[in-house]
This record gives sequence, structure tokens and C-alpha cells, in this order.
Amino acid sequence: MGRFDGRRPPETVSYEPASVKDLLVEMKDTAELLIDLSYSAVLHASPSVAREVIELEHRMDVLQMRARMSLMLAARNPSEAETLAPVLGVVGAADKVSDAAGDIAKIVLEEIGLPDAMRGALTEGVETLVRGTVADDSPYDGRTLKDIDLESATGVRVIAIRRDDEWILNPGPRTRLKRGDVTLLRGPETGVADVYPTLAGEPFEADEPVEPAIDDLERAVDSIVLMKNLSELAVDLAYGSVLFDNEELAEEVSNLEIEVDALQSRFEAWTLRAAKEADDPVSLRGLIHLGVATEEISDAALEITEGVLRDIGVHPVVEMAVRESDEIITRTQVTGGSDLVGTPIEAGVPATEIATSVLAIRRPDEGWLVGPDLDTTIRAGDVIISKGTRTSAAEFAELAA
Repeated sequence: MGRFDGRRPPETVSYEPASVKDLLVEMKDTAELLIDLSYSAVLHASPSVAREVIELEHRMDVLQMRARMSLMLAARNPSEAETLAPVLGVVGAADKVSDAAGDIAKIVLEEIGLPDAMRGALTEGVETLVRGTVADDSPYDGRTLKDIDLESATGVRVIAIRRDDEWILNPGPRTRLKRGDVTLLRGPETGVADVYPTLAGEPFEADEPVEPAIDDLERAVDSIVLMKNLSELAVDLAYGSVLFDNEELAEEVSNLEIEVDALQSRFEAWTLRAAKEADDPVSLRGLIHLGVATEEISDAALEITEGVLRDIGVHPVVEMAVRESDEIITRTQVTGGSDLVGTPIEAGVPATEIATSVLAIRRPDEGWLVGPDLDTTIRAGDVIISKGTRTSAAEFAELAA
């Protein structure tokens, strides 16, 4: 079970009949949201978002304990124990992701200190994530997300809602907002500035960008941002490799973990060099803290894939989760004579008639290209990590061959 931060007593957890599949899906969604929120908390110096990370970390603790209880009862013979062992590994790795996200959030909550250059590292294309509580007199109170239609009008999405002690992850069009709901909004800063006052009843105050004054510090900060993107991708691929028993995805997680390790080594060197020129070297302590936690997330992602890499096999409970999901993550290598060569990608969407989105590209001569605003042209030899339906994945693979 995860660590407790001392601010609240551990919640008593007793066994309740629960679907292991549903628990695994919720833990996956929670882990991904934890990573997202923790980095947003430090990048925007937001104590309110950081506190939501701690609340969600407590939720993850309960999910882990219930999953372990259910898995212990599910193993009825040595054969089932063998196939359930990797699922326990997934649960343990989620614990590490949760703890690392909590450590990142505490950089803000415990005022460990972080250079202002962190905000300067955010490019104009990076979306803003803010926490907003639905005001009593908000026009959104009582309306569904489909009725409000924020995304079409402003590009802003509600990625999660906390209602009292319950979380609504991945809210859908029929989800209805209520006064007092704590919402997590993601989108362009201009869109958030339009939506936030209507939702929360108060103006939105954006961060002022800060440019790094020290070259080595700028390199260190850029490394952290890339480590963050690679670690997030590693977790996404790791869960995909387990859910779909895909050894190729698991091998890409291993490649990502090696890249993050190398980045951390360079990051530490640049941070130490920057300390010589910094007016207050102690202010860099949070940056080092962030680097360690980021590397722990990539390590946890590799741990998730252990069962796939050892060819232990997938337990039926995981296969059940697969059958309920039509959207999958795939790894596709582009050959020299492929029709995809020369195809442009804008904002992560390739210019094809196939409905798929590109999460990342591993390029032989450049390494990993990853990010929400991926713009490039597909080349021969590219290894493309994409997300889409099973049908679109098969069609995309045909084009790549």
C-alpha cells in the first residue's frame, strides 16, 4: 500500500466483492491522471492542484489494497497463481507511480523550491491545466458536458471531477456538473480564460512566462520536460503491453526507460553546473527532486511489463478488459517502400483517411519525438506509436508495410 503523508489517518479498507478488471482499469486511469496533475502542479506552481494529487493518491491506496485482496482470492491453483503474478506486478508498479506523483506534488506543498525557469520551459503550444470549483450560481450547474459543449466552443475539456470524496475519471457527454464539483480543466490558455469565470465565478489568472537566465539551467529544464513526456508515454505503453499481451510495446517501454536514465544523467550534470552560477543554489533542490521522481515513474512502467517480457501469459481477467476496449495502442515500423513515407503529421494526426493519432515516433537518427503537438513528416525506418480502433490499427499497419 502507498505511503501516507501524515496529514490524515489511513482509511480502513475491508474486502468487498469487486471486479478485478474494473479495479485495474480504474487504477490505470488514476495513475495517468496522477502523473498529469503532479507535473501541472509544479509547472504552474499550483497548491490547489497539488492537493488534488494527494487526495487522488489516497484513492489509489484504497484501489491497490482492494485489488490485492481480490487477486489473492482469485488464485485457486498454481497455474492461476503463475498468470496472476504479473497482475500483482501491475498493482505494485501503480503504487510506485502514485508515490512518485505525490513526491512531485510535495515540491509545491512543502515549498521545496523550484526555479522559475520551469514555467519558461512551457512552449506556447502546451495546454493549461487548472482546478476549478463549480460555483453555486454557475450557468453550468445541473447541465451535462454534452449540453455545455466546452470542447467544441473553446477547446477546453473536463478531464476529471471530484464530487465530495468520489472521483469521476474520464467524464463523458452525459456526465452532469453540479455546484460544488471540483473540476480539472485542460485546454489552451485563451479557452480556459473564457470558461473559468463562468464555471468558478471568479477571473482566471494566468502565469507570467519566465525565461531562464542560465544556459545550463535551461538545458536541465528542457531535459526534465522531455523526461516527463517520455515517462508518461512509457506508462501508457506499459499498460497497453499488459492489456494486449504485446511484447513489441513492452520492448519500447524498455527503450524509453533507457532513454530516461540517460537524460537524467545529463540533467544532473547540467543542474550541478547551473548551481555555480545561480544566486541561490538551494532553489535548484526541487528540480533535483523532480528528476528523481520522474525517473522512478519510468522504472515503474518497466516493472508493469515484466510479465509480458518473461512470456508468462495474460490472465483471463485481463483478456476480459481487452474485449471491452476497442481503442488500442500499437507499434508500427515504416518500411522503405511504404505509402506512409512523406506523410505529414500535424498536432499528432497523420494526413491519412485512417482515424488514428500518433503518440510518439522513435527515429533511428534522432531518438524519440513525443508530445501533444507532434508536427513532422513520416520517414522510412520510423517506429510509430499510435492509438486508434482495432480496424484503424490494421489499416495503418498495411500502409506502413
